Amino acid sequence: MAGSITIQERAQQIGSESVSDWVEVTQDMIDKFADATGDHQFIHVNPEMAKMTPFGGTIAHGFLTLSLMPLLSSKVADAPNIEGVKMGVNYGGNKTRFLTPVPSGSRVRGRFKLLELVEKRPGQWQQTNEFTVEIEGKDKPALIAEWISQIFV
Repeated sequence: MAGSITIQERAQQIGSESVSDWVEVTQDMIDKFADATGDHQFIHVNPEMAKMTPFGGTIAHGFLTLSLMPLLSSKVADAPNIEGVKMGVNYGGNKTRFLTPVPSGSRVRGRFKLLELVEKRPGQWQQTNEFTVEIEGKDKPALIAEWISQIFV
């Protein structure tokens, strides 16, 4: 962690970026996501059939890749600890684009860019981040999303 800052100090960091450590997307992770969501399309869970596709093997669900946001944000070594946070909740997204499939066994990392952090009412802040998932060894990211969360202090 990079230390402790106030929410007002964090609001002054618009445009700052942070990057997570790499995380492997395993077939087991993909299979568990398929079970949780009911999406058992063969390109995700059947390695033999998926070999015959242009992907050459199984790929992670786009929504699995998006759902890695909390895990990847927890892997940002220099993330500041915001003082007095009672809770944070997802509010939604302005846009999400799935650009490149994530093959099973790939390593991904998150890139977070703070776009906006404003106080909506006393103690309730709205944060907008650009969230990019990069695939190790690939030029094009897996996804880019503009994600909004609420932080309560």
